[in-house]
Amino acid sequence: MRQRGQALQYASVELRADREVVLAALREDGWALQYASVEWQGDRAAVLAAVQVKGHALCHASAELRADREVVLAAVRQRSRALQHASAELRADPAVIHAALQTHD
Repeated sequence: MRQRGQALQYASVELRADREVVLAALREDGWALQYASVEWQGDRAAVLAAVQVKGHALCHASAELRADREVVLAAVRQRSRALQHASAELRADPAVIHAALQTHD
């Protein structure tokens, strides 16, 4: 399954910008966010889909979304080490730290 999400890297520019294609890839493997267009890396729904599957995909999200509390919480609940990609403000947020500490990854 993961490899199908990674296939996004070989898709045309047009397909990497297509909502259905991108969301399908991200649901297979959140790491595919790195191959999505910049617009999708800044799209809250797409980034949430990615980090719920692969928390570390937060590193490919826009700076704005790395500062979005809900997105970061979803990421650290999936993979505690995703915390390193959160904004400085959220890395100091007690609730975010607590969520990361509760993750069994």
